[in-house]
Amino acid sequence: MNSGSDAFKPVWWLPEGHSQTLWRKFSPSAPVCHRRERIELDDGDFIDLDWAVADCEWRTDTVVVIIHGLCGCSASSYVQSLQSTLTEQAIPSVAMNFRGCSGEVNRLAKAYHSGISDDLDQVFSYLGQRYSDRSFALVGYSLGANVLLKWLGETGRHEQLRRAVAVSTPFSLAACSRAMLAGLSRVYGYYFVRRLVAAMNTKKASFRSAGNEKQLRQLEQLGTLDNIRTIWEFDDRVTAPLHGFADAEDYYRRCSSLDYLARIEADTLLIQSANDPMIPAAALPQAAQLPSHIHFQLHESGGHVGFMAGFRDDWLERRIVNFLSLGS
Repeated sequence: MNSGSDAFKPVWWLPEGHSQTLWRKFSPSAPVCHRRERIELDDGDFIDLDWAVADCEWRTDTVVVIIHGLCGCSASSYVQSLQSTLTEQAIPSVAMNFRGCSGEVNRLAKAYHSGISDDLDQVFSYLGQRYSDRSFALVGYSLGANVLLKWLGETGRHEQLRRAVAVSTPFSLAACSRAMLAGLSRVYGYYFVRRLVAAMNTKKASFRSAGNEKQLRQLEQLGTLDNIRTIWEFDDRVTAPLHGFADAEDYYRRCSSLDYLARIEADTLLIQSANDPMIPAAALPQAAQLPSHIHFQLHESGGHVGFMAGFRDDWLERRIVNFLSLGS
């Protein structure tokens, strides 16, 4: 467990994991003014970036790149909260929206998943080339944290990469998917499944309307999706075949960030909660086996991307900024 000045203490009226998780999800965050930038991908699809806009001069050349979680986007409360905190401190930031998450249906049948580090690699390459005089720090949440850690393990050292933070990472995708098959965690799994199935049905309708027969056929080959009830089933019937995996087990095995941690060279902070309702203890890495430049903080409470601390309800954002060594 984490101890010392960095230890998280939950506000008294949000004592356990579910309340922390839901409060973060549904509580309003400070609005952020965005400037959108579109990146054209090598396969003909696109990714939208949302830059925070401020009425001030940025006081650092380091840009914080933020990567959202499953069914999230640049408007997610945790993204907006971090961008708001960064803007207050005159630190530039940009939120990456995964394919199909920026409010516009993406062009291809494929979408995004927990291991789609190729897309992050293209985004980082683009940013590095366009803003060659800048350095970058990366922050990922949940699914985005898994993608980030996988990418860091694949990439090695990069001269423009400063530091990284991963929050509420599902290090073992199979263990986390199983966790959402039982108890109250099934509610989260069912919520995500409904959102994911709805997004696929919307994409089908969009392709049909646009006459995009080639991409539509790929989706129709998946069959009827409305009877899917669990994340495991969705990944087995949709994620795996759309993205080149044999099945859900193959997808989980090849994309779990747990197997990439030892290869990470960047100075990285891992922030986790022991009462996260979506990430069981079995999915967590062993701190003693991590490289010295990976700092693992396991807090007793905090839920899933929660970490609401009352009067200091921006504890998570401040902790991230402090680790990135960008604070005022």
